Amino acid sequence: MGDGLFSSIRISATGLSGQRTKMDVVAQNLANAETTRTEDGTPYRRQRAVFEQVLGSKLASHESRLQQATEGRLARTNPVHMDGTLTTGRNAPRGVEADVAVAEDASEFRVVYDPGHPDADEAGYLLLPNVNPITEMVDMITASRAYEANISAVQAAKDMFNDALKI
Repeated sequence: MGDGLFSSIRISATGLSGQRTKMDVVAQNLANAETTRTEDGTPYRRQRAVFEQVLGSKLASHESRLQQATEGRLARTNPVHMDGTLTTGRNAPRGVEADVAVAEDASEFRVVYDPGHPDADEAGYLLLPNVNPITEMVDMITASRAYEANISAVQAAKDMFNDALKI
């Protein structure tokens, strides 16, 4: 089977990996929602998963091939679509790739009055993490739905491969 047949599964696998990272971050946030002191002495700061599409080297490679194709060197072997992407060969577009990074949320800590807490300041105020459990649960549901959608896409691709083999 050609490489193109598995590109849909590769794209879904990228989505699965990203959504799993997001669910791990949400679980970590929920587990530390009441942590008032970390290793650096401050309350736990909420983490968030940041998705970024990776284009860099692929875009440069495709622009280079597009330029060669328009000069006539590759015009017969590698047709160029109207959007400028090449459609055949080993370096044909393979779909979207994503990079998921974990970044700190810069929002302010919650302040509560609790003079009996060991981490309270002289005035009795305590800094609590900037984690809102409702927001975290919404993020968890969103990530789990996206995860399920990617699993459905992989299953649909497998079913199509199966049906194609029956022909």
